[in-house]
Amino acid sequence: MSKTATLVLEDGTTFTGLLFGADVSVSGEVVFQTGMVGYPEALTDPSYRCQLLTLTYPLVGNYGIPNDEEGEFGLSKWFESSKIHAAALIIGELSDSPSHWSSVKSLDQWLKEQGVPGIQGIDTRCLTKKIREKGTMLGKLVVDGTPEDSVPFDNPDKRNLVQEVSMKEPRVFNPSGSLQITVVDCGIKYNQIRCLAQRGARVTVVPWDHPLDSKDFDGLFISNGPGDPQLCQTTIDNVRKVVCVENPKPVFGICLGHQLLSLVIGSKTYKMKYGNRGHNQPCIHKGTDRCFITSQNHGFAVDPDTLPKDWDVLFTNANDHTNEGIVHNTKPLFSVQFHPEHMAGPTDLVSLFDVFLDTVKDHKDGNAAKTVKQCLMDRLTYPGSTKH
Repeated sequence: MSKTATLVLEDGTTFTGLLFGADVSVSGEVVFQTGMVGYPEALTDPSYRCQLLTLTYPLVGNYGIPNDEEGEFGLSKWFESSKIHAAALIIGELSDSPSHWSSVKSLDQWLKEQGVPGIQGIDTRCLTKKIREKGTMLGKLVVDGTPEDSVPFDNPDKRNLVQEVSMKEPRVFNPSGSLQITVVDCGIKYNQIRCLAQRGARVTVVPWDHPLDSKDFDGLFISNGPGDPQLCQTTIDNVRKVVCVENPKPVFGICLGHQLLSLVIGSKTYKMKYGNRGHNQPCIHKGTDRCFITSQNHGFAVDPDTLPKDWDVLFTNANDHTNEGIVHNTKPLFSVQFHPEHMAGPTDLVSLFDVFLDTVKDHKDGNAAKTVKQCLMDRLTYPGSTKH
């Protein structure tokens, strides 16, 4: 008979369901994600570190888990990091009979191997509505037979999660690449490395606290990652030394990287009520007013009213009007809150990697005739449109 488990929220609300995966009790921050597919990617995304991830799609696990095979550039073909980072998985119904050509094991088996628990058979719609009303809450998954008091609530925002997920030593990908790109690993997803390397870059990934010197790169990329960006003061200080200069080299940030770049230039960030997590977030590009569908995973946001002069909003979320990107008016500096590289899609804005590397090449060759802001405008304008 399946063992039961209880999800306990910090306001005292409880949801009881069936345990699957590892037989262990955990605690963390309860969040929800609206994607219909991509659970292997979400679970291995370091941005979900210490979070109890609720998937709103009713049936999960139906296509199983693929083999952890090596793909191009020595990166995992199917996963976004070397392990599951979510503390637990919360779903409505687990598929017992996965069916897909790539599947080698069930979601239940994979979670057991990784030591991560899951709970199914609860009303995830009710849970999601509660989070939307109350905001993101702390929670704990307590396995039947474990005293609830022995599993304390844990607030992951109070510690530096980036330090926990970042690599410890620099690593080079695509060493024959022509453009030298340094990547600050704050909890990077593998596909960000792949998107840079596929476009001809030599990608040197360095730890979150690695000292930065403009002489070492043609362009700087700041990755996604978990937690409160204000706890990454070492990263902020390091990036400031290469950004806040007269003629900085091109910089592109994604997700936490977007928040860190904003803090570097003096803007402010804040904790969102429940965050934006899913594959279907609409973002409006300022200048063309085009709406792009994006994938997101963030609990913090940038306050656009605190942007300094010479900086402008790049994208805005059409649902909650939160900031989704910033760009300097004249210097080759920009960042976005969403994930243009998302493997499960959408990939409407993966061309931002092309804009970044084209900018890096032009800057290196001394041919920067257009600002990165104008290059983004040209790339994102409808073909044949005269709007600028």
